[in-house]
Amino acid sequence: MDYVSALVPPVVMAVFFVGVIRVIVKTQGGANKAKEDAAVDAALARAEGTRQATAGTDA
Repeated sequence: MDYVSALVPPVVMAVFFVGVIRVIVKTQGGANKAKEDAAVDAALARAEGTRQATAGTDA
């Protein structure tokens, strides 16, 4: 019975890991992809604008 108690934690972790990967893959894309992409693009543009504005005032 020692082998059963030795195998249970890795099996549980493997099942959990497979579940996490399935959730990640399922949530990629879909109906909200365009909205998420737009939010990321807006945040990057805002950060780039801030960086350029501070670089212009340091001169």
